[in-house]
Amino acid sequence: MLDLDRLKMLLEPYKRNFSKIWKDEKYKWEAVKCFQDNWDLKAVDFADMLDRSLSKTNNLLASNNNFPKAMIVDFAKTAPDEVRAMFSSLFDESKDVYDRIKAFKAQAETVRQKYRSGAKQHYQYENAISTYLWLRFPDKYYIYKFMEVKATCEKLGANYQFKKGDYENDIRNFLNFYDEINVELKKDHELINLFQSQLTDTCYLDPESRTLTLDFGYFVSNYHQVPSADDGNEPLEKNDPPREAAPKNYWWLNANPKIWSFSNIAVGETQSYTLYNENGNKRRVFQNFLDAEVGDVVIGYESNPAKQIVALARVSAKQDGDKIYFQKVEGLASPIDYATLRACPELKGMEYFQNPQGSLFKLTKDEYDFIMDLIREANPLPVKNDLPTYGQSDFLREVYMTKDRYDDLVGLLRNKKNIILQGPPGVGKTFAARRLAWSMMGEKDDDRIQFIQFHQSYSYEDFVMGYKPADEGFKLKPGIFYDFCQKAANQPDKDFFFIIDEINRGNLSKIFGELLMLIEKDYRGSKATLAYNGLPFSVPENLYIIGMMNTADRSLAMIDYALRRRFSFFTMEPAFDSDVFVAYQKGLNNEKLDKLIDEAKNLNDEISKTLGPGFCIGHSYFCGQKQCTDEWLRSIVDYDILPTLSEYWFDDYSKFESWKTVLQGIVK
Repeated sequence: MLDLDRLKMLLEPYKRNFSKIWKDEKYKWEAVKCFQDNWDLKAVDFADMLDRSLSKTNNLLASNNNFPKAMIVDFAKTAPDEVRAMFSSLFDESKDVYDRIKAFKAQAETVRQKYRSGAKQHYQYENAISTYLWLRFPDKYYIYKFMEVKATCEKLGANYQFKKGDYENDIRNFLNFYDEINVELKKDHELINLFQSQLTDTCYLDPESRTLTLDFGYFVSNYHQVPSADDGNEPLEKNDPPREAAPKNYWWLNANPKIWSFSNIAVGETQSYTLYNENGNKRRVFQNFLDAEVGDVVIGYESNPAKQIVALARVSAKQDGDKIYFQKVEGLASPIDYATLRACPELKGMEYFQNPQGSLFKLTKDEYDFIMDLIREANPLPVKNDLPTYGQSDFLREVYMTKDRYDDLVGLLRNKKNIILQGPPGVGKTFAARRLAWSMMGEKDDDRIQFIQFHQSYSYEDFVMGYKPADEGFKLKPGIFYDFCQKAANQPDKDFFFIIDEINRGNLSKIFGELLMLIEKDYRGSKATLAYNGLPFSVPENLYIIGMMNTADRSLAMIDYALRRRFSFFTMEPAFDSDVFVAYQKGLNNEKLDKLIDEAKNLNDEISKTLGPGFCIGHSYFCGQKQCTDEWLRSIVDYDILPTLSEYWFDDYSKFESWKTVLQGIVK
């Protein structure tokens, strides 16, 4: 379903600027009329008829490296009967639409192999084939273009799912989605009147407003390119979608990691690149360096051994005769492999794939959009929501800690970057860790928190990087900490928190590997070469690590000394006497609870004398209730406290039985 409020919001600037938009988009309606006037499936000269029918399509069926119109006309000249049959089947409305699209694509490949085997591809993919359907049946179909449709769906708040490569599902969702838009547009009489006032004899009348719908979809997906309001048009208001300068060019920059690396550049950092090599010769495709403009977007690729897209950048300063300058704007937590890109027919015409010798290669808008879709599927942007605020007062209201202790805790973490919350079970370590992160952020943004738990089988491959089974072999995949570091590096102005429960349960030196040095405060931002991919990596300064350790777990050895000096240790203790807990206890107003808590304090005194304070009973067993019942109190004693005591005093049965009698006597 559509978000009708969003649709109405975007309709306003579309209508306000319609006369300006029409000047650039009128050709769509002219393309339909041209096709309708010329199409004749039974034409003697089928190729000539097809060429005339498609003559007004312009960039709908052609771009710098994509030539579906030229190829299909060429096929028609060579094999008119086969191509005639292809269109006859495509336009047979008695058959399922996607089956027809799929068959047309397959038949195009058959014709290519039979008559044009020297051609690398036939260009007859879903975008082109949907264009043919729209031209033939303009009152029923629209033009399918994945990135455009997906962006329109997101901006209109629709709940359809689009995933590159799942064409059957995408086509069906696309038609249903645009039909929904079409229904709403036809209700807008102002828009329909505006549209009809612009029509000329060269245009298709579009009685069902289908072409108007696809044009509106194009506007929505590219709303930052709304024309400037002039010629008396009213300017866009503050609440309308923002205008941004569209890049003039799209580039692929190839870095040799043996010389320099995108991964070695911080987000926001500017890098220069020479126009001449060490011998003074011009770089290959020298014109590309001259054509690059400030604001142009750059896909950052690293060659062997990485062979991955690892970053996004933009041209920050035009070439000065010696160098060109670009700024890294994002590092990819999940890089895109060369093999993935090479297998995509939509990218076969890329300048880099035609001849990879060189550094700076031009991308078409379609190629860039396709690559960005692959990138965003693997590296989605954070969702921006209005998040609840959270500060020191919220923390102190929920976590039973004094203000002085809280200030000490925050100061330790700010200074050291890494801290371990240690203490007996039930003192609220996990509860406090997330709220500590929120309070330091100033808001409840869980997107900037990563929570994991170590165990004895946890490995470097899980944490940093390693080979994992994929298809019929193995694939190098980043670990959870690697991904989170990249995420933090992409937003250097915000704090990120990596929380590790049971941190002492893992083999820490083995899990952290070479990162053991990089997590240290003084080495934040420094680079080390990763063991698996051989590329430089750093832990960003805005990432904080919070570990948690149960001091009562006697089965585990003390934490690795090499890691111990890189963390500050903050001991959390039972907070039965804290002002906030006392207020909570009084609010429950239960005599049995009061007696049980008094005995819990006495119990902790004895535990501290015999076992040490790290084994005390925590206050959290008694928290989280709005009403105190006998059943709840019995469950605390029987299922929380007594099982713990049986572990503590497994060799002193009489002491255990003594406390069992006391505690159960209170709650019976």
